[in-house]
Amino acid sequence: KIESRITLAGSLLVVVALLVYFMPRESKFGYEYEQGRPWRYNSLIAPFDFPVYKSKQEVEAERDSALSDFMPFFSENTALPQRLIVGFRADFLHGKFKDVPINYLTHIERMLAEVYDKGIVSAEQMSIMAQDRTPGLRLVEGTEAISHTLGELFSTRSAYEYIMHADTVHYPRDMMARCNLNEYLEPNLVIDSVKTRTAREDVIQSVSPASGMVQSGQRIIDRGEIVSPQQYQILQSFEHESVRRNDPSKGYWLILLGQALFIASVLLAFAFYLRLFRRDYLESPHSILLLCSLIAIFPLITYLMVARGLFNVYLVPYAMVPIFIRIFLDSRTAFMATVCTVVLASLVLHTNYQFTVVQIVAGMTAISALKDLTERSQLVRVVFEVAAASALVMLGYDLSQGIDLEHLDPTLYVCIAVNGMLLLFAYPLMYLIEKLFGFTSSVTLVELSNTNNTVLRRMSKVAQGTFVHSLQVANLAAEVADKIGAKPQLVRTGALYHDIGKMLNPAFFTENQTGVNPHDELTEERSAQIIISHVTEGLRLADKYHLPKVIRDFISTHHGRSTTKYFYIQWKNKHPEQEPDETLFTYPGPNPFTREQAILMMCDAVEASSRSLKEVTEENLKELVDRIVDGQMQAGYFKECPITFRDLSQAKRVLVESLKTIYHTRIA
Repeated sequence: KIESRITLAGSLLVVVALLVYFMPRESKFGYEYEQGRPWRYNSLIAPFDFPVYKSKQEVEAERDSALSDFMPFFSENTALPQRLIVGFRADFLHGKFKDVPINYLTHIERMLAEVYDKGIVSAEQMSIMAQDRTPGLRLVEGTEAISHTLGELFSTRSAYEYIMHADTVHYPRDMMARCNLNEYLEPNLVIDSVKTRTAREDVIQSVSPASGMVQSGQRIIDRGEIVSPQQYQILQSFEHESVRRNDPSKGYWLILLGQALFIASVLLAFAFYLRLFRRDYLESPHSILLLCSLIAIFPLITYLMVARGLFNVYLVPYAMVPIFIRIFLDSRTAFMATVCTVVLASLVLHTNYQFTVVQIVAGMTAISALKDLTERSQLVRVVFEVAAASALVMLGYDLSQGIDLEHLDPTLYVCIAVNGMLLLFAYPLMYLIEKLFGFTSSVTLVELSNTNNTVLRRMSKVAQGTFVHSLQVANLAAEVADKIGAKPQLVRTGALYHDIGKMLNPAFFTENQTGVNPHDELTEERSAQIIISHVTEGLRLADKYHLPKVIRDFISTHHGRSTTKYFYIQWKNKHPEQEPDETLFTYPGPNPFTREQAILMMCDAVEASSRSLKEVTEENLKELVDRIVDGQMQAGYFKECPITFRDLSQAKRVLVESLKTIYHTRIA
């Protein structure tokens, strides 16, 4: 119990922490709407004045239009041209350029002065302006800014080419090339980043983000009215302004506290349900972990989808929660877990009553359609029924809100169809849940009950009598379980494996003997130990073949803490003056602790004893069944399991009727 309480408290804390951590906390708009679809809410009146914002595309287009005429600001380095021209003259006169006539000096000085007078801009800056389709630049001269088009300006490369080709008749290109003009051409116009950035921001700010105003008290839209493009823009503006006014940073900790309280309240309500109606789950750590995991994972997926704007929440197969819990636990718990999951998920889907109704109906349909999953075809049928029920509920909700067939949203129904296909993954995921949480599904039980599998096929060869006995016990136990409301498939599978330990020494058990009894050569203590060992050997074989724990429990409890009476009585008859060591004649147990284990104990003893009847009549069968079952009850073997007197009475009646059918040829 302490372990279960720690598991419960830890699981609840982890679930609350995870859900609160991943739950979106930004302010949300309380309405869902789409252009071209009807407004599902009451008439919406503006509670405050707010601007009608332009769309992002409109604002971007207006800004691009305003920036199309924008020119960056440049300043001129007036000292640079003079320094470079003087440098060129000095280099020329000092003979740096050999064989170049003196008349080239005047020509080149004149050309350098000309290009610097028009202005040289760096090639990188020229490329940026050309790429941005800038019409030109503004050259700051004192307090004025004079505009220049790009065609009037030079880059260092275009200035070089201009000088080289200015007069090729009198100043050939090859001779001009000897003057290394690139060394004397540098940008003298430099961008003024501060003025350019300021002016650009002024242009951007001049574009108004709004195209009008909505006054407080003005009607925005009526219920059932189709959302027009203009109304859609107004609703988006209203949403933007509502979120802006409700700054989440102002009440962050209050929001966090509220979310934690809400989630904890839902989970505690579910824990209270378990305490009232399924206390046995609270005492099982595996059950607690399974329930908490399934309840938490789908709200987590929903929160992540909403926070990141991914897909549509109707794609998430929430019906997996009731399917898994119905398979591994029970229907009522599956329904309560579904309600908790949907309530937690819908917390971030503001005012989405439709989502809550659709998912709860889908869960109820899954529970009612799925009694016991033993075949894949059953899951296909469940998926079809869940999808059909979800679509019908959604259609009814839409029609009840005044939405005609023409304006139904087809994407939601497509999402439901995809949801159904995703629900098919419950079959492979079931295996994962079995391994993670230690449960055994009905599918696994059906697979284990196949007599062609390794263990049962081996038993049918080496211990044929035990195999036939196990089949008979399995049929009897399944009939009893079905009658008293237990789990027939579980007890049937457990019965098939309860005696697998006899395979190691089959000749020591009467059902496998053919006239020779090896116990005649052994002491009573040794014989008892061999008989008892079929339980311990059966558990060892179960571990070897990786049988589930629920099957191993049948092996260990089918004799409980009973004694090997035949050898015990024989020993007492031979030693009337002595007291026997009862531990040598007692099975290791434990006694049955589930109804199914109690059923197997009864059926195992009754089936074996019925073979010893010399005359099979209805009275003899009834006397045999009453004697065995009442004896087990009086011995206290059923004290630890939740079986009732009514169950025992019905079980005895079924056993008698079944044995009559088996031995019908012998009854007059």
